[in-house]
Amino acid sequence: MPDTAQYLKDQLGKTNKTIVLTGSMVPLKGFDLSDAPFNLGYAIACAQTLPFGVYVCMNGKVFDPKKVDKNRIKARFEELK
Repeated sequence: MPDTAQYLKDQLGKTNKTIVLTGSMVPLKGFDLSDAPFNLGYAIACAQTLPFGVYVCMNGKVFDPKKVDKNRIKARFEELK
């Protein structure tokens, strides 16, 4: 997801749109504890309130595509320092 977001950001340059990528660390089907519904709602809210640009929105956080990585061990996205 960070690679896709960065690709979009590079290809679009300065855009007059807000593009938000989101997903789920736990699949929705068959898992009561999936983060998918929350992430979808959060992404919709972010798309309506963030300035123009490309973002990754997961688990209540907004990330710049250049400054985020997926931590598979901790099952979350983290900001790169």
